[in-house]
Amino acid sequence: MKQYTILRPAPGGAFDQALISLLKQLQSHFLAEASEGRRPVFLRFFLSDAQNQASALKKALEGFPWPVPALSIVEQPPLDGSRITALSLTDSPPADFLFHSLRLSEEEARGLDSYRQSRLLFQKYLDIIRPLGLTLKTHCVRTWIYVRDIDTNYAGLVKARNDVFREEGLSHLSHYIASTGIGGATEGRSETVAIDFLTFPHILESEKTYLKALSHLSPTHDYGVAFERGVRLADGHIFISGTASIDHRGEVLHEGDVLAQARRLLENIGTLLAEGGSSLERVRYFVVYLRDISDFPLVDDYLQRRFPTVPRVVLEARVCRPAWLIEMECEAQTE
Repeated sequence: MKQYTILRPAPGGAFDQALISLLKQLQSHFLAEASEGRRPVFLRFFLSDAQNQASALKKALEGFPWPVPALSIVEQPPLDGSRITALSLTDSPPADFLFHSLRLSEEEARGLDSYRQSRLLFQKYLDIIRPLGLTLKTHCVRTWIYVRDIDTNYAGLVKARNDVFREEGLSHLSHYIASTGIGGATEGRSETVAIDFLTFPHILESEKTYLKALSHLSPTHDYGVAFERGVRLADGHIFISGTASIDHRGEVLHEGDVLAQARRLLENIGTLLAEGGSSLERVRYFVVYLRDISDFPLVDDYLQRRFPTVPRVVLEARVCRPAWLIEMECEAQTE
């Protein structure tokens, strides 16, 4: 059975100390997981300052005794004071997915706006999967799109994704892909967009159910974006996209009140999960994005009281609409 864990060093201290502490925790964690028959299959690292930290992390991982097939690194500062936090997935091998964390080099990104960078990243992905006989429409199940200065650069990403999807046969008449589009950065100074792609090479379209929750959420194409609110796979695994405080007309609810927005978005997530045969009680982890770091104590306390046993990480990351103060994503099982 899949096991999600969030690991973090003690807050404070220099990054090299935090990195050593975290990698020791990961080694102990993977050793304990191996005793249960699970191996590391995915790691996402959240950094407070990618330009000054990513290269040291990558170098440290070269000698790490537990190779991890799928790895993502993104600058989204953890709001508990940690300089680095890790989301780990362990499972019984072999992994049934492909994961591509695609980034642009400085030379590739320089001089390109967010539209052209997004197009280039999608093309890189297509160039990888097409020789394998895979398609974006059928085999890509989930994306995470990180946009630097999202208030400025999100529109270019949206247009690029819409154009790529149309060219690849995706539309609101068929389906899109579950996704989170959120503020984030990489170590590249000129890179305004980065994308992670989750691909299931053996999946059939009939093995996916797209979750809408139209009583609570509007179709995304109503306001010009192209993603699914959630998707359930035939094995009962559910991916919930980044979800905010929105109603069935696409209007922002509870402007200026982060706790009211948190309650509403969780109601939205709960409705999506119920449509997929699950519930908030079966969530495996939460990733929480806050626009304003000052909201962290309120939100963290609320989540601790409501979901005391569910792993979570709360990050500084601006949501695509300024009025949305908080966004969450999660994964769940039906049983």
